[in-house]
Amino acid sequence: MSNNDESSRRRFLRQITGTGLALAAGRFTSLAAEEKAEERMLLYERKIAANDKIRLGVIGFGIQGHNDLNSALKVPGVELAAVCDLYSGRLENAKELFGKDLFTTKDHRELLLRNDIDAVIIASSDNWHARITKDALQKGKAVYCEKPMVHKINEGLGVIEAQRASNKILQVGSQRVSSIVYAKAKELYNAGEIGKLNMVNAVYDRQSALGAWQYTMPADASPETVDWERYIAGTRKMPFDPKKFFWWRNYRNFGTGVAGDLFVHLLSGTHFITGSKGPTTIFSSGQLSYWKDERDVPDVMTGILQYPETPEHPAFQLTLQVNFISGTGGQEIIKFIGEEGSMEVRGDGLNVHHSMMSKAPGIGGYDALFTYPKAMQETLREQYNKKYTDEDKRRPTKPDVVYKQPPGSNEHVEHLTNFFDSIRTGKPVVEDAVFGFRAAAPALACNDSYFQKKIINWDPVNMKVVKG
Repeated sequence: MSNNDESSRRRFLRQITGTGLALAAGRFTSLAAEEKAEERMLLYERKIAANDKIRLGVIGFGIQGHNDLNSALKVPGVELAAVCDLYSGRLENAKELFGKDLFTTKDHRELLLRNDIDAVIIASSDNWHARITKDALQKGKAVYCEKPMVHKINEGLGVIEAQRASNKILQVGSQRVSSIVYAKAKELYNAGEIGKLNMVNAVYDRQSALGAWQYTMPADASPETVDWERYIAGTRKMPFDPKKFFWWRNYRNFGTGVAGDLFVHLLSGTHFITGSKGPTTIFSSGQLSYWKDERDVPDVMTGILQYPETPEHPAFQLTLQVNFISGTGGQEIIKFIGEEGSMEVRGDGLNVHHSMMSKAPGIGGYDALFTYPKAMQETLREQYNKKYTDEDKRRPTKPDVVYKQPPGSNEHVEHLTNFFDSIRTGKPVVEDAVFGFRAAAPALACNDSYFQKKIINWDPVNMKVVKG
């Protein structure tokens, strides 16, 4: 690229990012986000050498498998080599989309034996995440594993050990970690924009049948089209049930409920912004309120998690909420509340509102002062006015901050791009197995708390349940 072209591109980037960046308060308006956007755009345009190509296999070609693959193929040099799924209709769909010569299989081990595959996306039901991840690492494949990284807490350390033993790339698929909005939130948090943190309220609500996992069922669902025996391997024997396969998130044997699907996003975002390793106590409550379709997980759930003081952050409480029949129509919000204000993070932007206390505590109004004898009231007012100046009585003010992500920004594409960058360069991934497990374990502990009706104690440093 010539200097003139590069200069032109910089001007273009300033134009496309100007809308978002201009909304940020003065001292936080920097070129940091712009430079990141520019770096990513230049990467997208970079010529990929033949030996720089990454051949990709997809294991689990359902909704998220399709979404992950679509984002992956937006990254130059990434090619699809094979697809694995336990339902023959999805293998047929893969050939319709990518050609009849595409290699397809119902056995993930056959895919992993192929020498022309460098990396795999694992988007299976949750109960297969850890097993397929370890198989793939042992076969020398780089792994992008959908969240939650594991189905059960006791699988986490084994996956971490397998990654370290293989020395291969493993990235967990919580794309908020690659969001430019979350990067800005982290910058503002670290700058002390809301003062000392003491509480985080995180909500991920929905209100639709599809949002509650009642997905459209194929007309030919049967033991002839679904490899049911492979699907239930590792759990108890049970007769074929299309709901348990195509609506797997509804069932504890195969999914992780609202906690594993949505709490984990809120936890990933909170940990990324605060630098936290996790909570020490976890309690949850909930109910099956509306979607009584034979599911065995709640559709309304709240978690209360206590985070200890660490070098990275002060002690704070995190509340988690999912409501699948929410009159709000659905929302995803993480609100960080500090001593000097709050920061609300949504999908495409954030805002910070400040509320700061004066040095003087105040006197009168909704106060006990008026309940005392009049002479005492006057004496107390005189003492107060002598102790505090007019400046002490005024509340400090700071301008609010509003930030919107640049047009065209896509955290999912960004997350996959970061994964492929790590494969090509060897640089650390943005969400490794340790981070992924530290986000998954508290989410899964919310399930354990709900079903066992007790507080779960967690060691976030050593990543172990603490026996009470």
